[in-house]
Amino acid sequence: MTELVRTALDGGIATITLDSQHNRNALSRQLLAELHAGIDAAEAASARAIVLRHVGPAFCAGADLKERAAAADNDPETGPNQMVAALQRLMDTDRPTIAAVNGAVRAGGIGLMASCDLVVVNSSTTFALTEVRIGVAAAIISVPILRRVPAGKIAAAMLTGEQFDAAEARSIGLVTHVTDDVDGTVQSLIDGVRSGAPRAVRETKALLKRVPTLDRDVAFDEMGRLSDELFASPEAQIGMQAFKEKRLPNWSDEGA
Repeated sequence: MTELVRTALDGGIATITLDSQHNRNALSRQLLAELHAGIDAAEAASARAIVLRHVGPAFCAGADLKERAAAADNDPETGPNQMVAALQRLMDTDRPTIAAVNGAVRAGGIGLMASCDLVVVNSSTTFALTEVRIGVAAAIISVPILRRVPAGKIAAAMLTGEQFDAAEARSIGLVTHVTDDVDGTVQSLIDGVRSGAPRAVRETKALLKRVPTLDRDVAFDEMGRLSDELFASPEAQIGMQAFKEKRLPNWSDEGA
């Protein structure tokens, strides 16, 4: 069986590459299973960040419609639950996730992309939520999408299936970076993650999700306790000593 997803670990960064070009990286059972395996490998290696890339002219075309039409059951290992789990894992892993997009993104592919913390797209990238045009809705993927984008700003795209461009995607908050050099921008982000203390980066990802869900006074209380804990941590001692000595911290030191 031909491998559809490749995972590489280098310098503490896990790169997961979608390579199912015959169907525009559609979300087949095999591709999703191999994506899960890639995330497993990244977490087992304690990767500092996960980069989700692709080869071919499309980042992801969405569901594998031929496979879905032929499915005789809704086995949770091979049906929609496999997709739900993949989106949840990209959203919930404690390490930053970066989508590197150099091609078209359609339907479920937008959900996959939107589940990453940072989304870097080429300025020529186009998007479309085409589900309504085949008689379904962007149901599962609405969860990560509507956590990034106010409903009113993406309603037209979801209701009509109309195509929109990278500038529009950036303006509504669906993507974080639009560039003519995706690889260079992703590398800059990776360098930034590496420059931060490992635990500090993990805690920052967690608070970005948690603080908006909290009552204001509860948020101040929780974040105050977290701040005290982090300032007393070995990482903070390493970082503040490096700052005092006007040098870069060595996060391989004890506590990092």
